[in-house]
Amino acid sequence: MSAVAVHAEAVADAPAERLFAVLTDWPRHAEWMPFTRAEGGHEEGAELEAWTGVGPVGFLDTMVITDWRPGRRVAVRHTGRVVRGEAWFRVDPLPDGRSRVMWAERVDLPFGVLGRAGWTVAGPVVRAFMALGLRRLARLASA
Repeated sequence: MSAVAVHAEAVADAPAERLFAVLTDWPRHAEWMPFTRAEGGHEEGAELEAWTGVGPVGFLDTMVITDWRPGRRVAVRHTGRVVRGEAWFRVDPLPDGRSRVMWAERVDLPFGVLGRAGWTVAGPVVRAFMALGLRRLARLASA
């Protein structure tokens, strides 16, 4: 298995606490992340589940929260069949009541060389959806 990393970030016209609150309101995940809905806890050790797909076609991404710093950071370990690895979101305050959200993933690719080759196509798509999601999150938190 080989690991790949991908990240994205966005700036919101909202305080860090507000941005983090919207980010970790898991049922609202579908409002900003395309094709994904989520539910779960709000503390280290809590479980999360996210369904990514359209209708019945998709996959369940199970996770465990490995770091929870209210208003600032949440990290998870992906424990599902399809997605394995780690991810984190960090929210930093900026001047004038704004904030920046960063999202990073380190994913373990299955299928060796074939998985690595597939990532050359999938990687830019994943990055684009992450960036789109964070821009939508920033707008939602700013509203």
